[in-house]
Amino acid sequence: MKNNNILISFIATIFIMLASCGESFLYKTPQGSIDQAALMNKTGVDLLTTTAYANLTEDGWGASPFNWTFGGMYGGDANKGSDANDQSVLNDMEKYSVQSNNNYINQKWIWVYKGAKRVNIALQTIEEVEEELPEIFVKTRKGELYFLRTLFYFEGIKVFGPFIPWVDETVKENDPKIHNDVDIYPKVLADIDVAITNLPEKQDLPGRANLWAAKALKAKILMQKGDMALAKPILKDVIDNGQTSNALKYGLEDDMNANFDSYRDNGKESIFAVQFSNDYNNANTGMSLCYPHGGADSPGGCCGFYQPSYELANSFKVGTDGLPLLDNSYRSEPYVSVKNPSTEKEAPLSVNTNALVDPRLDFAIGRFGIPYKDWGFPKSNWVRDMGNGGFFMPKKHVYSKKELDAGLAGGGLSAGWAPGSAINLQYLSLRDMILLYAECLANDGNTAEAMNMVNQIRKRAALPVNIIKLPNGNPAANYLVKEYPSTHAVFTNKELCIKAVRMERKLELAMEGQRWFDLARWGGEYMSQQIKEYIDFEKGYLFTKFSAAVTLDASKTMFPIPQTQIQTMGNDENGEPYLVQPDPWK
Repeated sequence: MKNNNILISFIATIFIMLASCGESFLYKTPQGSIDQAALMNKTGVDLLTTTAYANLTEDGWGASPFNWTFGGMYGGDANKGSDANDQSVLNDMEKYSVQSNNNYINQKWIWVYKGAKRVNIALQTIEEVEEELPEIFVKTRKGELYFLRTLFYFEGIKVFGPFIPWVDETVKENDPKIHNDVDIYPKVLADIDVAITNLPEKQDLPGRANLWAAKALKAKILMQKGDMALAKPILKDVIDNGQTSNALKYGLEDDMNANFDSYRDNGKESIFAVQFSNDYNNANTGMSLCYPHGGADSPGGCCGFYQPSYELANSFKVGTDGLPLLDNSYRSEPYVSVKNPSTEKEAPLSVNTNALVDPRLDFAIGRFGIPYKDWGFPKSNWVRDMGNGGFFMPKKHVYSKKELDAGLAGGGLSAGWAPGSAINLQYLSLRDMILLYAECLANDGNTAEAMNMVNQIRKRAALPVNIIKLPNGNPAANYLVKEYPSTHAVFTNKELCIKAVRMERKLELAMEGQRWFDLARWGGEYMSQQIKEYIDFEKGYLFTKFSAAVTLDASKTMFPIPQTQIQTMGNDENGEPYLVQPDPWK
């Protein structure tokens, strides 16, 4: 009775309020929001397009298009790092025992469909605008939106496979129920064709997608799909004729650091990059765990994740001819770094050997005893737990001290506590396109031309500007990198040529979140064998962890659909689930 009286009194109060002030307050636009009608114009379309771009930067650690978890860690480029208890959800992933309730997988799924939804709202708004919009404006913005939707769904395909729901602008429900029983590759390729038709070569801002970015993305999709014959002419076109949105002819930068600093963003090697700034909300939050641990004297000061693997580091060993060890003898001693036997408190965790190495080793990977950008020599506290992640540190995406001092980076930017910087993230790059084209050539038996493409990459690596020096001016390690001579067997042997191209991708794109997606598209059996060899080698250093790792089944060239999404979508009117888990994960 007491509860009933309270409820009756509450209802009466509501009616008194409605009677005294009317119902008009129910229809007022909330403060701080944008009414949909206010977006039905040119400015609104611009804002909605920008919001679609913004999805690229709104990353959970599992959602980042840099794919440090799915492409990098899962592909063997890196260990999780940090310690075993921090983000323990990743422990199963790095031991290849991932489950469908993994939160990182769910983050990726949400990111894909959040991005698609933003694109769809923008496209719907364009069609509903009553005022006459400039034709070139509409065409360009539509091109950008179709490009972005392609990118979002491509990320979904790379992680979950092509059997995921397709939701486009024709679907206007807020909670659409769509089965995942259709291969969406054709729809994604249709989207990118619209983008190619609509996009100009030059844009008003360098961060906007242009015609050549769309062509490069199409080629990348076709390669992931396995349609090398269709990708090959597009790749050649991009390499030979492409230009950036700010009208720079594509070309390899002499200085590899130009692709990973805030001062030379949107340069001639960048085809499409996610644009970051050093403000509180836009400083590459998706990578905010992936900096050396350390303190104020380290870049980032948190959190010690994404530590390069021992297997990757030793892949950079070369023979006396300056060429990669394609016979896998890089997994034999001498190793590039070994544990330091010193027990002194300030002694580094590892020391470097005199092994001959490709200079790209110390461009991609932080090693004790080697200058770390302009931070000097790394200190032992930069590694959080050597027993869990090893003694190497990520480097490519990490900011320099110069950038920190200039206000372009900091240790408390992303979410107010984690490291971040204004360094762009190159999603599509010329170096990637060159090596994909070399792969097509090798596959067609055109081994000489394939190796000429590889040699472009190797020639750049050997330039003096890419040799790290000690304070006394001497090379910091025993560096040697040479181009493949025309007399080498890779110029005539197709299988060996393919192996050389694949190794070059491993070296050049190391720690860029690409490795596992390459392994997966090269075939399940190949992927499974490479992962097994990686585990077996890493076990020699991190036995406790990797002794529990399992061999990834050849059928698992995709991740499971998040269980929470299957449950949320529910069943159709016939009792059939809208989302069905791929057979390998049932």
